[in-house]
Amino acid sequence: MKEEFSPEISFVSPVYKAERILDKLVSEIQKVMDEINQPYEVILVDDRSPDGSWQVMRKISSKFPEVKSIRLSRNFGQHPAIMAGLSMAKGEWVVVMDCDLQDQPKEVLKLYNKAKEGFDIVFAKRKHRKDGFLKKMSSAIFSKVYSFFTDTKYDNEIANFGIYNKKTIKSILEITDAIKFFPLFVKLVGFNFTSVVVEHAEREEGESSYSFSKLISLAFNTIISFSNKPLKLFVKFGITMSMISFLFGIYNIYLAMTNQIEVLGYSSIIVSVWFLSGIIITTIGVTGIYIGKIFDQTKNRPTFIIDEIV
Repeated sequence: MKEEFSPEISFVSPVYKAERILDKLVSEIQKVMDEINQPYEVILVDDRSPDGSWQVMRKISSKFPEVKSIRLSRNFGQHPAIMAGLSMAKGEWVVVMDCDLQDQPKEVLKLYNKAKEGFDIVFAKRKHRKDGFLKKMSSAIFSKVYSFFTDTKYDNEIANFGIYNKKTIKSILEITDAIKFFPLFVKLVGFNFTSVVVEHAEREEGESSYSFSKLISLAFNTIISFSNKPLKLFVKFGITMSMISFLFGIYNIYLAMTNQIEVLGYSSIIVSVWFLSGIIITTIGVTGIYIGKIFDQTKNRPTFIIDEIV
């Protein structure tokens, strides 16, 4: 009976518009693994990239048996693609990294050595990010907003890149949330973690696939999925407005009893009606969004579908 291959390290990388850099990515991984000198596998997940990435991945897998290429049935997004790769990983340790080579494979040696000191998770901390202004700004805003809404500390210098023990990955795969966001799943499962400062590189090719609207959508969906604080804030705001309205009503009764009101204010009534109506509609809308997320969760649809494996 053939013994199943059991690598020490599995590399998982979601692929999107990366046909020109995949060869270099695999080459850099091979260099660092020659230095680590442990069995490994590379799992590339094509998130149905519109360019020729899949054809390049097929060629690489046919040339190097340690490289497994997976193609999803459609574009599911970066984080579902990561989850697809994690579901196929067999390593004792799993390295998750982007395919654009801003996450540099040579830094894996640093992460692996730190993990061997007894940590289950070692995050790659990007002290000096080489991203554009928009991405840096949106990342900083997201970290502040997410920290506020979830009452946790979110470090925008840490993203997907890191090394994770297989028990951590097993726990992450057991999370059944319909919306996937890998860094927050890692925070959720806990375990013994630390971080190591790594060198962040310039993007090798092209631009980020995350437009500003996509970043806003990701932030909104993630906050709604991981926090119910918006609902609590609206409840507090509603109670505050009720108290103010009650006190204002008492004041108006006093004015009426002392004959100080001669003409009722039309403008104040209209403004109050529109203002309170806006609050009510917004509150109903936010509640509806949460109900919609519950509906999505109860449908239990797969968050990714694998079309082909090479």
